[in-house]
Amino acid sequence: MEEFVKCRDAYYAQSVAGEVDPKLVMVLEPYRVHNAVVMAAGMSTRFVPFSAVKPKALAEVRGEILIERQIRQLQAAGIKDIYLVVGYKREQLMYLAEKFGVHIVVNADYDRYNNMATLMCVRSVLSNSYICSSDNYFTENPFEPYVYRPYYAAVYAEGPTNEYCLSYDEHERITAVKVGGKDAWYMLGHVYFDAEFSRKFVPILQASYENPDERAYLWEDLYCRHLDELTLYIRRYSAGVIHEFDSLQELAMFDPWSSSLRVEVDSKMD
Repeated sequence: MEEFVKCRDAYYAQSVAGEVDPKLVMVLEPYRVHNAVVMAAGMSTRFVPFSAVKPKALAEVRGEILIERQIRQLQAAGIKDIYLVVGYKREQLMYLAEKFGVHIVVNADYDRYNNMATLMCVRSVLSNSYICSSDNYFTENPFEPYVYRPYYAAVYAEGPTNEYCLSYDEHERITAVKVGGKDAWYMLGHVYFDAEFSRKFVPILQASYENPDERAYLWEDLYCRHLDELTLYIRRYSAGVIHEFDSLQELAMFDPWSSSLRVEVDSKMD
């Protein structure tokens, strides 16, 4: 990893200077991020009344549209090949193809199954890939053009939490995932699949989706059932970098001036 960091930092420095050594690019090529998948198909029923009118991805947070900010952050990191998987109220998200040049993929099963159906729609492009949720807000850009190893982003919870809590070994490979815990690192935010993870994950995904008893799983649940085969490492982030808004109340705590909160006010006045 030290050699990777050395080469990556040299690449960044040379990029700023305007001339990059082609040999350096060749060394880093196995670690180059090929694309990103942004999941935006869900109905977000916990985000009503806003989600009754618009997809949650179109919520306004601190003056920016949630999904637009994330796309800009990906593109700023040099990731141009972005697949936006839509479903619920998808017609409102179609403008993003023209505005940002993203690929729009329709998940026709958005109202029947969980996000495993979304990844099924893009399984053919999974390689060195970021997997993102359209409702995440990052105060700092977490995306990079080169990534050393596959990971799941995590933040620390002081005290009890109902989130997916992680255990990991001395190499920081995730060894167990448990719903609920105390004083623990838990899953939040984006994930990075490398080509090896994708190669192993896609057949497992397909087999599970073809099984009626498993088709409604979250992809994270599928990962948890195959921890011995699927390697992800913990990637820690400081408090306040990654935000996820499960309700308008949580959004109001972060941005009390968001225009998306007015939907709630208007509904009470009707």
